[in-house]
Amino acid sequence: MAAVEAAERPRLELTVRGVVLGVLITLVFTAANVFLGLKVALTFATSIPAAVISMALLRAFKNSTIVENNIVQTVASAAGAMAAVVFVLPGLIIVGAWTGFPFWMTFGVCALGGVLGVMYTIPLRRALVTQSDLPYPEGVAAAQVLIVGSGSEGGGAEAEADSKLGLLAITLGSIAGAAYALVTTTRVFASEVAGYIRTPNGGATGLGAQASLALFGAGHLVGVAVGAAMTVGLVFAWGIAVPVLTALHPAAAGPIADWATDIWRHQVRFIGAGAIGVAAIWTLAKLAVPLVTGVASALAAERLRKAGGGGDLPRTEQDIPIGVMAVISLACLVPIAVLLAGFLAGGPLGSLMIPLTIAAVLYIAVAGFAVAAVCGYMAGLIGSSNSPVSGMAILSVLGAALIIAAVGLPVLKGGDAKPLVAFALLVTSVLIAVAVSANDNLQDLKTGQLVDATPWRQQVALVIGVIAGSAVIPVILNLLNKAYGFAGSPMHGISANPLAAPQATLISTIALGVVGGNLQWGLIGIGGLVGAGLVLADELLRRGGRHSLPPLGAALAIYLPSSVTVPVIIGAFSGYAYDRWVSKRPNGEVAKRLGILLVSGYIVGDSLLNVAHAGLIVATGKGAPLALVPEAFAPATPLAIAVYVLVAAGLYLWAARRAAKA
Repeated sequence: MAAVEAAERPRLELTVRGVVLGVLITLVFTAANVFLGLKVALTFATSIPAAVISMALLRAFKNSTIVENNIVQTVASAAGAMAAVVFVLPGLIIVGAWTGFPFWMTFGVCALGGVLGVMYTIPLRRALVTQSDLPYPEGVAAAQVLIVGSGSEGGGAEAEADSKLGLLAITLGSIAGAAYALVTTTRVFASEVAGYIRTPNGGATGLGAQASLALFGAGHLVGVAVGAAMTVGLVFAWGIAVPVLTALHPAAAGPIADWATDIWRHQVRFIGAGAIGVAAIWTLAKLAVPLVTGVASALAAERLRKAGGGGDLPRTEQDIPIGVMAVISLACLVPIAVLLAGFLAGGPLGSLMIPLTIAAVLYIAVAGFAVAAVCGYMAGLIGSSNSPVSGMAILSVLGAALIIAAVGLPVLKGGDAKPLVAFALLVTSVLIAVAVSANDNLQDLKTGQLVDATPWRQQVALVIGVIAGSAVIPVILNLLNKAYGFAGSPMHGISANPLAAPQATLISTIALGVVGGNLQWGLIGIGGLVGAGLVLADELLRRGGRHSLPPLGAALAIYLPSSVTVPVIIGAFSGYAYDRWVSKRPNGEVAKRLGILLVSGYIVGDSLLNVAHAGLIVATGKGAPLALVPEAFAPATPLAIAVYVLVAAGLYLWAARRAAKA
C-alpha cells in the first residue's frame, strides 16, 4: 500500500472507460459462468482475469491508474457473482412453472437481489475486511496482480513485461481449455471417465471424473485446504454412505453405475444438504460479535458525517453512507414486492397474493442480511469460487417453503401444491442473488483495501456490474434451455444430453418435499450430525494453528457428483504441488501468479466454448453437431486422460520456465 501511495499518480478511479470495459468483460464472463454453474454446480471468480485484461488494454492510455484497473475488475467480478443464481432459477423449469425464462422477471430477480446484496455488505465491510484477519485468497491475489502489473512495485518496462506475460498466460490457458473442450464435443475424447464396482458388503460404489480443464482450474484456485476437505467429503459419500445404503437397498437388474448413482442422488445427497445447513448456521453464529461491531462502526461514521466531520474520515474508510444504503435497500424491496405479486396474480394463488407477498418480502429483508453475512465471511475464508451459495440456497429454500406452506396450504386444502413450490423457488432466487452479490463485494473490497481504493466508488461499480450481468443471464439461460434443457424437466432440449443443473434439482426437490410434507428429514438430520462432526474437526485443527478443514468444502463433496469433485480435488493438490515446486525456483512468486492466470484461462476457454456449442446446437437442430466418432469410440477414454495430464503438466512447466526468465 505504501508503494501505491508513493506512486503519486493522478487519482483516476471511477471512469467511464473503466466502467465500459468492465461491463464488456462482465457480459462475456457471465455467459461462461452460467454454463459452468448449470453443468457442474460451480462458478469461478472473474476478478483476476478481468484485472489482467484491464491492465493490458488500459496501458494504451498514459494516465491509467491502479485504482482505475481495480474498478474494472470490480465491475467484471459481477460475472462470477450473479451467474450463481442459476443454482435456483432453473428449478422453475424443472417443476413445470415456466417453459422459458421471462426476461424482465429473470432480470428483476437478479438485479434487485444483487443490488440489495451490495447494500447489505456496506455495514459489514469494517467487521469482515478492515478489522478482520480473514485471508480473502482471491482478493489478495487480484491485488497482487494489480500492484505488479500496474507498476506499483518497480514500474516501467518490468511492469509492462509482467502485464504482457500475465495476458499471455491467461490467453494460453483459454486456448487450451477451449481446445480440449472442443475435442470433447467431437467425442474423440471422452467427456467423463468413470468406474463402478461391487463392495464386499453386497453394495456398490464408484467414482467419476469429468474431463474438464475448467474443473481442474477451479481446484487450483480454491486451494489445498478446500481440496483436502472435499476429499474427506468424497470418501464419506462414496467410501461409506453409498456402499452402506446400496447394501441396504439391493438393486433390481441393471448396471451397477445406475444403482450407485441412484442411491447417491436420492439419499446421500440429502445427507450432504443437512451437513451444509449445519456448517452455514455455525458460520453465522460465529459472526454475531463482528456483525454488531461493524454495524456500530457504520452508524458512528454516519453520525460523524452528519456533524460535519465527514472530511475527517480517511478516504479509504468512506463507504456509501448508511442512510443512503437504507433508502436504496427499501427502494429495492418495493419492486421486489411488485415482482412477486405479479408472479402470483392471475394464477391459482391469486387470492393469497397479499399475505404471501408480505411474508416473502419480510423474509427476504431479514434473511437476506443473514445470508449476506455468512457468504461474505466464507468468501474471506475460502474464496468466492467456493462460496457457500449451496448451503445458503438450502437454508433459504427451507425457510421460504416452510413460511409459504404455512400461509398457503390451509387455503389450498389438499389442492395442487406446485404453485407454492414455484413461489418458494422464486423467493429463494432473490435471496441467492443477495448472497452471491455480498460474497463478491467483500472480496472486491479486500482488493480495494490493498491497492488504496475508495470503498464507495467500488460499491457503485459493483452495482453497475450487477445490473450488466443480470441483463445477459436470461438471454443465456434461454439459449441453454432450448439447446440442452435440464435434467428432470418435463421439457426437453434439442440435445439428448440435458444439463444436470445439480443445485437447481436439489433445491427443487427440497421445496417439493417441504410443501408436500414428504421431505426426508431423517437423512437431513444424519447430515446435520455429519456437519457437526466436520465443524468440530475444523475447530480442533484450527486450534492447532497449522491446518483447517473447511466444513462447507467437505459437505459440498458429499452432495456434488463425484464427476465434479474429483477433478477439483486433482486441481487443488496439483496447484499445491506446483506452488511448492516453483517457490524453490527463481521468481517463484511470479510463477505462482502465472499459475493462477493460467488456470483462470482454462475456466474461461472451456466455458465459452461450451456456450458457443450450445448456440451451434440451436442453430443446427442437432444434439451433437460436431461429433466425428460414435459414443462407443474405444480410444476416447485413454486419449482424454493422456492429453489432460500432458496439457496440465506442460503448461505448468511453461509457466515456471517463463517466470524464471522474467
